Amino acid sequence: MIHDPDCTVFGRAPGLPDDLFEHDGLITKRHIRATAVGHLRPLPGQLLWDVGTGAGSIAIEWCRGADGARAIGLERNPTRAGRARANAARLTPAGSLEVREGPAAEALDSLPAPDAVFVGGGLSSAVLDRAVARIRPGGRIVAHGVTVEAELVCAQAHSRWGGQLSRMQVELGEPLGSLQGWTPGRTVIQWFLQR
Repeated sequence: MIHDPDCTVFGRAPGLPDDLFEHDGLITKRHIRATAVGHLRPLPGQLLWDVGTGAGSIAIEWCRGADGARAIGLERNPTRAGRARANAARLTPAGSLEVREGPAAEALDSLPAPDAVFVGGGLSSAVLDRAVARIRPGGRIVAHGVTVEAELVCAQAHSRWGGQLSRMQVELGEPLGSLQGWTPGRTVIQWFLQR
């Protein structure tokens, strides 16, 4: 695995290759991740909450994106939390990403107010309510989902707070016998809000 905490090999632009991360398949894929981080806009010294951090890919890209950018990743699955920590040790400046284990809804009230919030795993109306209530002025929120239930949560958030809804699907060229064909990824709904 590549060790690149100083952003010397891959730079700061979002969209690191998926295979740089240890993961179990539940990872925000490269093209979709680049879009999310672009909306989150990492700025020097700012704090991101990454709810349902999984492999830590969003938080890691955030921490790489600006000097002194920090993130708190929340992950209920201990195995995934361990992977996120290992990925952070290889790919971010020391101490920039803290991974906490446990249910997100219980932890959010005890965290310092964020400048940006990403909600992937664990998307719920309760989590979005807390994020909107706690985010600092000018803060950015991005929520992603691939299920019908997540789409409903994002649509309700858009109806309540405004922002922007989008649906994204990426197709990758892959071998199809002796030729090339398109393999679609899951369609992702994205809700984005700037306060």
